[in-house]
Amino acid sequence: MVTGASTGIGRACVADLVRAGFHVWAAVRRTEDEESLLREHPDGVSVVRMDLTDEASVRAAGKVVCAAGPLHGLVNNAGVALAGPLEYLPIEVFRRQIEINLTGQLIVTQSVSPALRQAAESGDDPRIVMVGSIGGRIAGPMLGPYHAAKFGLAGLSDSLRAELAPFGIAVILVEPGTIATPIWETGRAAADELVKQLPAEADRYAEQIRKTRANAVKSGETGISPYHVSLVIVKALTAAKPRPRQLVGRDAKIAALLARFLPYPLLYRVTAAKKAVKRAG
Repeated sequence: MVTGASTGIGRACVADLVRAGFHVWAAVRRTEDEESLLREHPDGVSVVRMDLTDEASVRAAGKVVCAAGPLHGLVNNAGVALAGPLEYLPIEVFRRQIEINLTGQLIVTQSVSPALRQAAESGDDPRIVMVGSIGGRIAGPMLGPYHAAKFGLAGLSDSLRAELAPFGIAVILVEPGTIATPIWETGRAAADELVKQLPAEADRYAEQIRKTRANAVKSGETGISPYHVSLVIVKALTAAKPRPRQLVGRDAKIAALLARFLPYPLLYRVTAAKKAVKRAG
């Protein structure tokens, strides 16, 4: 089962899993995405509809999946990136970020766990793959909601791994760097709408917002293909002994080294926003 299967990493993952011989439960929100996936993979995909902010829809989809029998793997991929200055961020925006990128991942996992347990009890080696981010190891300005969710997902994955180990269900956290996916465009559009809701005092963050918007555009254009991540996910689902945490992308590996080895004062200096320079005239 792959959540967030409509675009980006999720869409690539569905295609690669079908090519690898799996029948995939693809979870999407919209009718057009369901129809597109069924056209593309008429014999390899079954689609379930869910919205991670609607617990009832997730539980209902889980019942459908569990009723079909054992499940070899769950790929918790769905997510959004919401940006804004934490000092003025509307709390409903922060809650939405956590609900989708963290709480929703647990609800999906709970909903299909009977099928994963059934697979383990029948002699299979089921896995849960959490799609995290290097943003769950190192944090910077304006993406506080996203970082909070991804740091939380790392902790959630570690606890799930520890709890499920006795039952033969592995948990793998995949941590990509910058990937060229629609999440950057949708996140930028959401940020543009959020800026309209901010009080006048938030103008002091204008330069940080501008740089974050520019970085989002650049990431969407220059990030590596979602298929690089998909290949790692498929391997995590099929390898005999997958590594519990897997970085994807050169930038992710460099950032992970910085997060691990730089002294905290220096790390904070590197990631801190720079003071805007006032121009004369």
